[in-house]
This record gives sequence, C-alpha cells and structure tokens, in this order.
Amino acid sequence: MTSAPRTGRATAATIRVDGVTKTYGRVTAVDDVSFAVDAGETVGLFGPNGAGKTTLLRMLAGLVRPTAGTICLGGSALTPDDHTVYRTIGVVTHESMLYDDLTARENLRFHAALHDIDDAARRCESVLETVNLAGRASRRPAEFSHGLRKRLSLARALLHRPDVLLLDEPYTGLDQRSVADLAAVLDTFGDRTVVLTTHDLDRGFDRCDRALVVDRGRLETDVDLDGSSATAFESAYHAAIGVDDGAEGR
Repeated sequence: MTSAPRTGRATAATIRVDGVTKTYGRVTAVDDVSFAVDAGETVGLFGPNGAGKTTLLRMLAGLVRPTAGTICLGGSALTPDDHTVYRTIGVVTHESMLYDDLTARENLRFHAALHDIDDAARRCESVLETVNLAGRASRRPAEFSHGLRKRLSLARALLHRPDVLLLDEPYTGLDQRSVADLAAVLDTFGDRTVVLTTHDLDRGFDRCDRALVVDRGRLETDVDLDGSSATAFESAYHAAIGVDDGAEGR
C-alpha cells in the first residue's frame, strides 16, 4: 500500500469534542467521547459497522444534538441556532441533498442561494471544475452513477468555502476509478480540516494524519499515522476493537 504525503500539523485546535454522549432511549450510540483536531489535519474515525462513527460525525455537523458534552468549532460551541458556526462546515453524508429534477448546475445554484453566496454563478462553475463535473453540468443527478453523485455532493459541500469538511464513508459504493477521482479532489484540500468516517483501513491510512478508533460508542485509541506503517496501524486497530489481526474483513 502506498502512503500519500502527509500535511504539516497546525497547533490550533479547530475541533474540540469534550465528553460527548448520545443516547437513543436505552441505547448509547456515543459514550463520553473526547478529542481535538488541529487546523489542517485530516482525521479518520475508524470502526466496525454500528460503532458510532456516523452518529459522532453527524453531531460534529450539527445534524444531531448530543445528549451530553460539548462540541466546539473554531473556539465556538455548536448550538442549534448558531448559523455562523455552521457556515464553516461542509458535509457529505449518505443523503446526497441533491434534487433529481434539477441539473447539476441548478442544484449548486440552489444551494448557493441558501448560503447567500454573492458570486454564486462563478463559484458554482469553479466547484464543478474542482470535482471534474463541468462537462456534465447540464445533466441531472438521476442520470449519474453513484460515484458522480458523490462528486456532486462534494461540490455542494465546497460551495461556501468551508474551513471544515466532514465526510461520512466517502469510499462506500465507489469503483476503483471513482475512488481515484475522489482521492484527486481530496488531494487539493491541504489547507482544510477534514474528518471522515470509514471502515476501509487501507484507504483511510493513505488519507489520514490520525486515526480515532471507535467501538461500541467509545473512543478506544488515538493513533498518529505519521511515520506509522499500514501493518502497525492494522494491528493497533484490531487490538482496539478486540479481534485478532485479519479476523475482521478489510
């Protein structure tokens, strides 16, 4: 496995999570999790299905409110009515937030209007170029493959020039070419703070500076991937979730 170049670490924490818990009735999806993410850092939330990764990411995005604990972005606590903080976040989840009866360009212009972007027309064309969809701007998402829809969702998330990009399982359902296309786009984000969820150890290792391994809602370990090997990371991951090396499918 070939490791992508790591970006330099910044010292200021862009994201700070303190004692965050989320319960649904008697089920605890996230259990007293704390961590910080530096500006410009790419951090992966790793873990098996049902570990709590998506719930945690949705709380970072402000889509789900914690039952307990606090989340701060850029020094400001996330609150339901603080739209200024939310404007610093770009989110790609399993829900594409796209309208199939609009073209790709029309989808972006609609979302640009929601964000009150002054140079909306130029900005929409710019992000279409960024994700290599300029040639398909007049087509509707209903005509797109899963990989193309994900690229358009990423363009939507980038429209308002967010400082923080949150990606939920970005590699799921993509073929090798689509994964390569996505990687090329993400390679341009050296100055952004990125948090992504994944259970794909290989691709996550290539992409991330740090790995936070989550299991049964708890943060089990925080692994610095700079200078680490893929084999060492895989061993640390399996130890964190309590299985022998190779016991869980990759």
